[in-house]
Amino acid sequence: MEQTKRDYYEVLGVDKTASADEIKKAYRQKAIQYHPDRNPGNKEAEEKFKEAAEAYEVLSDPEKRKRYDQFGHAGMNGMGGFSTGNFDLNDIFSMFGDVFGGRMSDMFSGGSRSQQYTPRGSDLRVKVKLTLEEIRTGVEKKIRVKKNIPCEQCHGTGSEDGRVDTCPTCHGTGHIVRQQRGMFGIMQVQQLCPDCQGEGKRIVNKCKHCGGEGIVRGDEIISINIPAGVAEGMQLTVPGKGNAAPHNGVNGDLLVLIEEEKHPELIRDESNLIYNLLLSVPTATLGGQVEIPTLEGKVKVTIQPGTQPGKILRLKGKGLPTIDSYGRSYGNGDLLINIGVYIPETLNKDEKKMMEELAKSDNMKPNNKDSKNFFKNLFR
Repeated sequence: MEQTKRDYYEVLGVDKTASADEIKKAYRQKAIQYHPDRNPGNKEAEEKFKEAAEAYEVLSDPEKRKRYDQFGHAGMNGMGGFSTGNFDLNDIFSMFGDVFGGRMSDMFSGGSRSQQYTPRGSDLRVKVKLTLEEIRTGVEKKIRVKKNIPCEQCHGTGSEDGRVDTCPTCHGTGHIVRQQRGMFGIMQVQQLCPDCQGEGKRIVNKCKHCGGEGIVRGDEIISINIPAGVAEGMQLTVPGKGNAAPHNGVNGDLLVLIEEEKHPELIRDESNLIYNLLLSVPTATLGGQVEIPTLEGKVKVTIQPGTQPGKILRLKGKGLPTIDSYGRSYGNGDLLINIGVYIPETLNKDEKKMMEELAKSDNMKPNNKDSKNFFKNLFR
């Protein structure tokens, strides 16, 4: 079974709101940690090095990142493989110079400056079923989601009286620095403050309604704009509509998994639709008009005399929107009408007599030329 790909933001250890510089810095740290030269023969480290490079390739490109944020890994199909061409490996090697020069604290802390930790709410996932009609045009769906929401009593701060003090342990930085002995000597390692969990502040009087967390359970009606042309299994992202974060942090995202409802008559084949049309023998022989269902209503189609089973009729533009790898639509697919001919299994006395008379006609008997053309068209 193929292993599910990890979220690119999770791979680099950054929030979805991370800036380009934060993403680049996170990649440098991962590249140093898992570089093959530092982990000879370690297959796991090699895979993590490649995984980080792939994540950076996508998140460092504004177009790819926008596509990934909306559609996830499914949106990367057709965009080509990744390369490390957008990142200068000299950046990594220059940092190795600092390592052997004895400045290990920068590598482990991500720099000399400390940043406070901003809490982030977890993502939520919901499933939304769509009809082919909705997929053709795009649709706005309103759904009720049970989730963590900001506490109304304390307005999400977690404080009963609004008083928030600076954390005495880390003095508001959100981090503490400890020394430890390693293979390169004594190193300074920066860690999240254990008392404030990196926030740099401490609530004096906790809110009685939420217990100081700043969040409670509730629900919200969320509008989701689903673009035309989505497909079964595709995942869309609605930023900021996941669980609320403690203490007015950054909300998580709402992940919308697309499911398709089966159409009673039409079959989807990527951007094309297929309709299986079964003709009677007289209609296939004499021709006529038949009604065909489309996503916009019934249309009449002319059947030419002598229409053979296996013939495909095409209604241009009556399929679903065709979407490129960046989510842009460039026209609709087609509706393909697959012709079959119904042969009755039983006949009454009069019908049998008519068929016996028809069988005597030379025009009703296939010849070698007819046979070759029929099977040639059927299996081409």
